Amino acid sequence: MSNDRETAPAVVQSVDRALSILEILARKRGAGVTEIGKELGVHKSTAFRLLVALENRGFVEQAHDRGTYRLGLGVVRLAGAVTAQLDLSRQGLAACERLAADLGETVNIAILDSGRAVNVTQSRGAASIASHNWVGRQTPLHATSSGKVLLAFSSAGVDGPFERFTEATIVSAADLEAQLSTVRSAGWGFTAEEYEVGLNAVAAPIRGADGSVIAALSVSGPAYRLAQDDFPEVAKRVIAAADEVSGRMGHVS
Repeated sequence: MSNDRETAPAVVQSVDRALSILEILARKRGAGVTEIGKELGVHKSTAFRLLVALENRGFVEQAHDRGTYRLGLGVVRLAGAVTAQLDLSRQGLAACERLAADLGETVNIAILDSGRAVNVTQSRGAASIASHNWVGRQTPLHATSSGKVLLAFSSAGVDGPFERFTEATIVSAADLEAQLSTVRSAGWGFTAEEYEVGLNAVAAPIRGADGSVIAALSVSGPAYRLAQDDFPEVAKRVIAAADEVSGRMGHVS
């Protein structure tokens, strides 16, 4: 434990310096080891070690005149991921608002992130004024409609047992896999009071230009308004909205 306490500040300092290097290179469009060391206030050997670590991860690269460093493609990948998320939110907003107005319920777009579904866009219908704000909230894959859709079309394995949230939560891997198979064949998924008592939801996949599922669009509402008998009809509208967003993201069906 004492070693952890001693090394933690040094690790944080190294991370801070590495991030500072990225900011320096972004500002200067390139710099040498000595120049970076001076800006950081460290010996050039320390700056060099940090640059090597960043270079190994692809965040910096050496320019043609070796000894000068610039930002690498690793930064582009991170920026691209953020841009894609922002673009998805922007392109999906109109479809979500129309569907929310049509059904009167809450409509969300969620992406897969670190084994959870994360909501990035939300629109509320007239009947959902008192509904939750789900934006930025992480929800479990096995107990939400968006989560099931994202899981059904991902390469992630299904390992149970799963956390139980209500009496209706699917906790068996076999039962979940059976439902995911139905999601894949039907093109939509649902939850019936599996995450919260009294809350139902229906979701459909959003696809990117290459055809892969990049997000899920869902509608959720109280079980007395969004009844299980209505799921198939609601699913048609959810699929249509998700397909519209897919088209805006470059997917051609």
